[in-house]
Amino acid sequence: MNDRADVPFVAEDNRVQVPAQTPAASRFIGQSIPRSSARKLLQGRGSYLDDIRVPRLAHVVFVRSPHAHARVLSLDLEEARGQPGVIAVVDGRALAAYCTPWVGVLGHLKGIKSAEQHAIAIERACWQGEAVAAIVAETRRQAEDAADHVLVDWDVLPAVTDMRAARDGALVIHPQLGDNICFHRELVTDGFEEAFAKADLVVEKTYDFARHTGVTNEPRAILADYNPAEHTLTVYHGTQAPNMMQDIFSRHLDIPESNVRVICKDVGGSFGIKVHVYADEMATAALSVMLRRPVKFVADRMESFLTDIHAREHTATIRLACTKDGEIIGFDLDDLTGIGPYSVYPRTSGIEGNQVVNLTGGPYRHKHYRAKLDVVFTNKNNTCQYRAVGHPIAMALTEGIVDEAARALKMDPAQFRRRNMIADDAYPYTFPSGLKFEKLSHHQCLDKLLATMDYDGLRAEQNRLREQGIYRGIGLAAMIEVTNPSPAFYGVGGARISAQDGATIRLDPTGMINVLVSVTEQGQGTEAVFAQVAATAVGVSMNRVRVITGDTAVTPYGGGTWASRGAGIGGEAVLQAGKALKSNILDVAAAILQADKESLDVRNDEVVDRLTGKVHMSLAEIGRVAYFRPDTLPMDFQSELTVTRHYTPREYGFTFTNGIQASLVEVDVETGFVKLLKHWCVEDCGTVINPMLVDEQIRGGIVQGIGGALFEECIYDDSGQLLNGSMADYLVPMSAEMPDIVVGHVETPTRTSELGAKGAGEAGTAGAPAAVMNAINDALAPLGANVAAQPFTPQRILRALGKV
Repeated sequence: MNDRADVPFVAEDNRVQVPAQTPAASRFIGQSIPRSSARKLLQGRGSYLDDIRVPRLAHVVFVRSPHAHARVLSLDLEEARGQPGVIAVVDGRALAAYCTPWVGVLGHLKGIKSAEQHAIAIERACWQGEAVAAIVAETRRQAEDAADHVLVDWDVLPAVTDMRAARDGALVIHPQLGDNICFHRELVTDGFEEAFAKADLVVEKTYDFARHTGVTNEPRAILADYNPAEHTLTVYHGTQAPNMMQDIFSRHLDIPESNVRVICKDVGGSFGIKVHVYADEMATAALSVMLRRPVKFVADRMESFLTDIHAREHTATIRLACTKDGEIIGFDLDDLTGIGPYSVYPRTSGIEGNQVVNLTGGPYRHKHYRAKLDVVFTNKNNTCQYRAVGHPIAMALTEGIVDEAARALKMDPAQFRRRNMIADDAYPYTFPSGLKFEKLSHHQCLDKLLATMDYDGLRAEQNRLREQGIYRGIGLAAMIEVTNPSPAFYGVGGARISAQDGATIRLDPTGMINVLVSVTEQGQGTEAVFAQVAATAVGVSMNRVRVITGDTAVTPYGGGTWASRGAGIGGEAVLQAGKALKSNILDVAAAILQADKESLDVRNDEVVDRLTGKVHMSLAEIGRVAYFRPDTLPMDFQSELTVTRHYTPREYGFTFTNGIQASLVEVDVETGFVKLLKHWCVEDCGTVINPMLVDEQIRGGIVQGIGGALFEECIYDDSGQLLNGSMADYLVPMSAEMPDIVVGHVETPTRTSELGAKGAGEAGTAGAPAAVMNAINDALAPLGANVAAQPFTPQRILRALGKV
C-alpha cells in the first residue's frame, strides 16, 4: 500500500484511485479505496474477544457428551469442585434457574416444530458435543483440568443419523413431537402435471450435498459481565447481530433490555455461523449472572467442529421438463435435509430448505413448478444458516439439471441458458415460487461472461486437448441472490430480528464526522463502505470520517450483518443521515454568513459557494461556532449537528441480485484429481460502492463455494461420531489450489433506495459449486461418467469412471 498522499493508489485491475486529499475526491462512491481498518489489523492492533481482560474474570469450559444420543444416569461433580482454582461446577438443572429454555420456530413456516433446548442439557444429550456440565475456574487451564474429574454414567441410546431413516420415523428423537419432521412444505403451480405430461423431454437426477461448516479464523467467543449492583449485563460477543442478542439475553436471563449492553469489537470472520444462539454462549451469560462476576468462553477448534452450526446436508431429486427445441417448461423438486436434534433459535433450521424451494429454477422463465421439502431431526450437530443460505444447493440443482437437459438435446449449454433466461426487459417479474424480482440482468451478465472468458476459444481448445487425452471441462452457473431482506424474512414470523438499520452522524467541533451504524464489521469491509457513503453525502474527505459499529449502548437499533444487507440497508441509512447532516451544516453556515442556504455547498471539508466554489469557512469553524459560540447565532436558531436516520426495505420482500459464473477445470482421469485452471464471475449487485471490496467479497465467496464443491465435509459414522473434527482431517481450500478468479460487474441499481446498492457478500458462494460441478461433468462427458455427490473427491470421480 502506498503511503504517499500525492501518489495515486493503483488497484490490481489497474483502476487508478484518486487520493482522498484531492478536490476531485468529494464523491467516493464507486472508488476502490482500501479499507481503513486494514492498517490497524496488519499492525496487530485489532481487539478480538480473547484479547479482552476485565477484573475478576473467570473462565468456563464445558463437559460435553461423547455420544450422539445418551441419557445421563448420574453426574458426579464433587471431585471436580475440589480441584485448584475451581469457582463453580454447574449442571443443566442448576443453570435452568437462571436461563429459560427456547424453541426455534417461526410463525410463517407453517407447521415447523422443535423441542425445547436448554443452555446445558438436562438428563439427555442429543448430539456428540452437547454440554452436560460447566466448570468455571480462575484460568482456562484449571477449568480444563477439573473437567477431567467430572464422572458421568451414560446410558447410550440408539442414534438417528440417516436422513431417510429419520423421515421414516422408526426411532423418534423427541417423542413429545410425534415424529422427526421439523418442517414440511409442498408447492405446486396450476397445470403442473399436464405440462410435464406434454413435455418432449424430462431429465431427472439426484444430487447429494455433504454438510460442512464455517471454519472461521477466530472461533466463537463471549465474555459476559453481570453487575448485580445495577442489575446490568455487559456482553462482549463475536456476533453478527448485537441487538438480536441483546433482546435474547434480556428475555431468557430476565434482565430489562435497556440493562443489557452487547459490544462486538473486531471479529475474525463469521460467514453466518455467528448469527445464531448457541447453548454454551447462553450458559456463559447465565453463569455470569449466577456467580455475579465476569465469565469468558472461547471455543477451541475441536469444540468448533462439534458445536458451530453445520449446513447444507441435502439429498434432492430434481426433474426438468422442456420441449425438443430447448424451451424449459418447468422444474420438479424433492428435497430432504437433516438438521440435527433441534431447530436453531431464533432463525430456525427450516430456512435453508425453504430457500432451496424458493430459489430453485430462479434464473429461468418457466411457469410450472412443484416442490416438496422435508426437514428432519437427526443426532448430529445442529445445522442452520451459513453463508449463502440454501443458494448453493438451489443453484447446483438448477444448473446441474440445466446442463443435463442441454446435453440430452445436444445443445451448447450457453445457448440453452440464453434461450431460457428471464429477459432483461421482463421486469418486474413474479417467479413460480412466489418470489418477486424487481430488475435483474441475466442476459447482460451472460454476454459479458462469454466475452471475458473467450468461451468459443476455450471450447475449441477443449476439443483439441481431448484428442490428446487431456480432459478439460467448462462449467456455467447462473445465479440469483437474496439480499436486503424486508420484515417478511423474520419479523413476520414473530422473531425479534430487526429488518431496519440505523445510522447516527455527528459533526464534531474539529470538523470530524463520526458515523455510528447498527451494521457490524465482521471483516467484510462495511466500515470502509459506510465511510465512503458518509464522506460523499456530507461532502468531506475520507480521512475526516470515523465509523463506529457494534455497540448497542451507542449505535442505533438495527438488524446487524447477515443476508448481504450491510451496504443495501445500512448504507442507505448512512446516506440519508449524511444528507440530513449536510443540510443542517448549511443551515448553520447560512445563519453565520447571513446568506441563502441554497447558494451554499459542502465540498472537501469546507463550506463553499455552490456556483463559484469560493471557500467561505471550514467545517471546523462551523463546529466552533455551533458548539462554543451559539450566542453569535440568531436568537430563534438552534443548530442540530447530530442526525439519526433509519432505513427499512418494504416494496419487495428481498432485493435480488444476479450473475453468472464459469469454471475451467482439468480432470486427471487416472487419479481423479481436479485442477482448477481459472474461474470467472460477472455479478450485478446494483450500485458498486467500492469495486475493490466487492471483488474481495466475490472472490472470497467463490473460494468458500469451491471448498464445499471439492474439499469440505463433516463426516459422521452410523453412531453419530464426527470422524474428522480437526484441521488435520477436515479439508479447506488453500491458496495453492485456487485458480485465478476474474470478476466483472453489471450495475442495475435497485430503485427501492436512493443509494441503489444490493448485496454482494454471498453471490460467489452461491454459484461456485454449480460451476465447478458442471465443469467436472463436462470434462467427464466423453467418457460417459458423471458425478452428483459433493464434495467431488478423487475417489468419487474414480468411482464414476468405474476405476474403483
